[in-house]
Formats: sequence, structure tokens, C-alpha cells
Amino acid sequence: MSDARNPQAEQMGDESMARNLAHQAEAIWPQEQRLFERYRLPERPRILDLGCGTGEITRRLAGRFPGATLLGVDILEANLARARSQGDAGGRIAYRAGDAFALDCPDAGFDLVVCRHMSQAVPGFPQVLAEITRVLAPGGWLHLLSEDYGMLHFPASPDFDPDLFWNRNAITYLDSIGCNGRVGRDTPALLAAAGYRDIAMDYVVVDTLRVPRETFAGILRAWRDGYVVPLANASGRDPAAVRADFDRMIAAVETPPAYACWHVPVAGARKPG
Repeated sequence: MSDARNPQAEQMGDESMARNLAHQAEAIWPQEQRLFERYRLPERPRILDLGCGTGEITRRLAGRFPGATLLGVDILEANLARARSQGDAGGRIAYRAGDAFALDCPDAGFDLVVCRHMSQAVPGFPQVLAEITRVLAPGGWLHLLSEDYGMLHFPASPDFDPDLFWNRNAITYLDSIGCNGRVGRDTPALLAAAGYRDIAMDYVVVDTLRVPRETFAGILRAWRDGYVVPLANASGRDPAAVRADFDRMIAAVETPPAYACWHVPVAGARKPG
């Protein structure tokens, strides 16, 4: 994949992203896993985990579907090395470097494609969606977790508006590299335009009541450590000021009884067949 198709390669390859994926899995998977009940899969499904990162969810999928064979695809070899070091579920998991815009996979090769935390990270996601559709078997299912940076909510104060922070920093940065920071809310329309059926939209609620505060704070720390500089460059702000804003939100998450919440959109849809 060219840099134009992977404009966040530096951030995705940073050690902070490995921390982020681990914290996100701990926060999201306990609620998310029940959503897989809606997919009518064969006894031995073929599953593609596209943008698998360090394999955090690939391994959980192997446990969730004990009869499945799984392929994890990611653009970064460093992520895949970490994934392979964690085992292959008795030979049921394979990992491969690949370009989400041009998958080295046969047509109709998978019963389920799982794509998490990637749609906001690539420009031109409808092109990736077309590749997903190609490799899905007729009647196969797509499980799509698409972040939306207008769906993070933290306590405000007279001198800090966290809603403006995400809009003027994160979404501005993603706009500057051709990515969609609001793709979560756009997901049902994208799926409908691509011809999918049985579209469902659910939300995992990562908040200070459902998720351990330290886990939630860990997600924010990882974002801070990986993204302060690119966010500051895009917004024209001092990196120290961007970091201070992250630290305010982290402190709110860590300090009871302050309440913070992240709504994570998760869509499911079926390819006609």
C-alpha cells in the first residue's frame, strides 16, 4: 500500500498503537462479542480479519468460533510479527501482509469479514469496501467497527470544551490526510450504497461505569502518545497545548465521580446472495 493509501503509517507502527489496540480490545470486546450472534455462519466459517493489527481480535475470534479458519491481514509487518508471536490457535490462524485496496484473496472466499478501527484510518474507504464485498461469499456477513470522533464525550469546564477539541484537532487532522473522522455515522449509508442487506447498527459504550477507568484512560494515553504532533500540525496549535488537553481528559477518566463516554459504532450487514 502506498503512503497515499496509508497516511497514518507512522502512527500505526508506533508502539503506542500496540498499547491502544490492547486497551481497546479490553474495553470493547466484552460488549461487542455478543453482536456476532446475529450472523448466520456455517459450522466451519472462513473469516477475514482485515486490518488485524497485532491480532488482538483475531485471537478472540478464533475463540468465539472454534470451528473457523481465520486470515489476519495488515499492512505493517511489525504488527504481524507481534500477532504471530502470540500463536495461531492450533493452526487455524494465518497472518499475511496485504493492501486493503487490492487484497490478494480470491473472490467469494470468506463467510465473514471483520474490519475494526480501520475505516477512519484510510482515505477512500468505499474502495476498501468494494474489495471487502468482492472477497465475501454471496450471503456472507460484514462486521464493521467504524470510529467517529464526534462521539467522544468528556466533562467540560469554562476554559476547555472537549467537543471542540475532537472537532478542531482530530477531525481536522483526518480531513487533512483525506480520511473521514465521522465515518461511523456514515456507515449505514455506505453499506446501503454498496448493495448490502440486513444492515444493523449498534453501539458499544465505553464509559467510566462499564469499563475500568484505567483501561479507558489507557486508550487516551496511547492516542496522546502517538498523535499529539500530527494533531498539532493539522490544527496549527502548540503540541504542548494539545498534550495538555489530552491530559485533562485522561484526568477526568481517572478521577471519580467524573463521567466520560465513547460511543463506538458497530455495523453488521449481509452481502446479497
